[in-house]
Amino acid sequence: MVAGHSKPRPSRHHTPEGIDDITEHSETTPRPVVAAIEDYALIGDCHTGALVSRDGSVDWLCWPRFDSPACFAALLGNPDNGRWRIAPAEPYRVSRHYWPGTMILETLFETDHGAVAVIDFMAAQKASLVRIVEGRSGSVAMQLELSLRFEYGSAVPWVTRLNHGSGIRAIVGPNQVVLQSDVKLHGRAMTTVATFQADAGQRTRFVMTHAASHLPMPVPPNADQALDETDAVWTGWSGRCTYRGDYREQVQRSLLTLKALSYYPTGGIVAAPTTSLPETPGGARNWDYRYCWVRDATFTLLALMHAGYKEEAQAWGAWLRRSVAGTPAQVQTLYGLAGERLVQEWEVPWLSGYQGAKPVRIGNAASGQLQLDVYGELMDALYQEVAMGLVRPSTSWDLQRALIGHLEKIWQQPDESIWEVRGGARNFTFSKVMAWVAVDRAIRGAEMANLPAPLERWRSLRSRIHALVCEAGYSEARKSFVQDFGGDTLDASLLLIPLVGFLPADDHRVRNTVEAIGRDLMIDGLVRRYNTDETADGLSGEEGVFLACSFWYVDNLALQGRHAEARAMFKRLLSLTNDVGLLAEEYDPIGRRQLGNFPQAFSHLALINSALNLANHAGPAAQRSQGGETAETCEDEEY
Repeated sequence: MVAGHSKPRPSRHHTPEGIDDITEHSETTPRPVVAAIEDYALIGDCHTGALVSRDGSVDWLCWPRFDSPACFAALLGNPDNGRWRIAPAEPYRVSRHYWPGTMILETLFETDHGAVAVIDFMAAQKASLVRIVEGRSGSVAMQLELSLRFEYGSAVPWVTRLNHGSGIRAIVGPNQVVLQSDVKLHGRAMTTVATFQADAGQRTRFVMTHAASHLPMPVPPNADQALDETDAVWTGWSGRCTYRGDYREQVQRSLLTLKALSYYPTGGIVAAPTTSLPETPGGARNWDYRYCWVRDATFTLLALMHAGYKEEAQAWGAWLRRSVAGTPAQVQTLYGLAGERLVQEWEVPWLSGYQGAKPVRIGNAASGQLQLDVYGELMDALYQEVAMGLVRPSTSWDLQRALIGHLEKIWQQPDESIWEVRGGARNFTFSKVMAWVAVDRAIRGAEMANLPAPLERWRSLRSRIHALVCEAGYSEARKSFVQDFGGDTLDASLLLIPLVGFLPADDHRVRNTVEAIGRDLMIDGLVRRYNTDETADGLSGEEGVFLACSFWYVDNLALQGRHAEARAMFKRLLSLTNDVGLLAEEYDPIGRRQLGNFPQAFSHLALINSALNLANHAGPAAQRSQGGETAETCEDEEY
């Protein structure tokens, strides 16, 4: 065995980003096939991302893009579906952290014979996954197990040895991967294995690089140099954050997560790097989130701009305009990383699902649904681009006029709503609220820049939509806005009514709605989307609380001046992040586990915006609700 010698970098653990959680592991005690969702951490290079478990296993990686077929898919099956584990060969205790201001993950294993760190990262612009094993004290016996399985765990590559056994090349179909190692590698039962000692002051390096199989064999970068360069890139980026409030560490970690979920070539930001992590343990609410949702547009723009990231906001806005360009009738809910429209959904029969949750879905059929709220988010984002000085007022005005022209024809149709239900279209209240937002932002944009528009017709339409929502979407019996016209079901999306400026936060109907949601949709102080049943979304079984909804509740409390309550709930939400500061889509307050795809951009966007709203009276919520007819009252005797 020959391991490289290098002066070890001083340990950067005990960072303020999350609590160092110590977990005992024993090689004599069987571990679960895959870890709990919250036991993963994300590393990425703004092209794709990998999930690394607390026991040193890379269980998910799609190469070369977020939406490419996975070459490590153990997350949705078992180790035979692909993984890369490096860990001690003896019982250990484990803690981990991100290096401050980066997406470089350090996992510290402590055994009776010493301590060893595994430093994991994806090298900037190198299409490489780098793992550096660094001895900290004593001498620890280590083992490596690598199973490359392309095409979502189904395709076993042809593997050849390189450099007298210290490297391999794996190739199948369009993919090739080269692994360079400081130790000799061996083949065993379709798996690459190695054993070595991690001695204090010594580094052992592993660099895996991907390339298309028709290209020459790639040359992996120098691991130590790549570490320094990647550290510099991430710390330089995170250092631009202008937020200086009480929650800077959590906001910075959320911003880094959003950056890691961005696709650098186009500026698109994926909702999550994973597919089919269940919203219900063992259930069927398993969706592919490796795409870009128009619904996230305004939240993303405001979060980036208020935190000091103008270039990223401009790139996201440009992606948005390119993606929706075309016939307004063909605007989609979601798109591919470069704006692709064909996002067909299919099921993977050979993967058993995360802890047995089936089916495993690839693609997302929601791309073909009618979701009227998307028009509101799109128009709001295009308006905010101009209001924040990112583009000239005329940049997308022709497109905006065409969008409103189409919306005039369809806004009264039932749709599948913000929650992308599969139980049939209805007249969802929030969808109509966002149709109002679309028309309102078009009017504001025309008035702000003196742009040509049929303002009288648009103003009349805006008033008609507003009146209808207040009449059909508000239940006097329930004393609350309700999920759909004429119904009596609550829906947490209604918390966005004051945040988008439809009614002011102190309107009694808004206050009543917030009170009703707090009374009837809360579990253990956290907010569910709605009461789950088959008529709501076409799927049976309970789900966890949707984390963004709880952040929206915080925003409402802040807008109502209930600052102590808002801060207390916000701190509770921060306590739900895992040990490295990451959030999934949902949380199970009974099992105290994270649920859904991970990490989830929408959850981290909501965290950032709530922190900004708590710190600044002119935060994102206030900015979205300013101007227009935000104090419009409808016909209501009590008001």
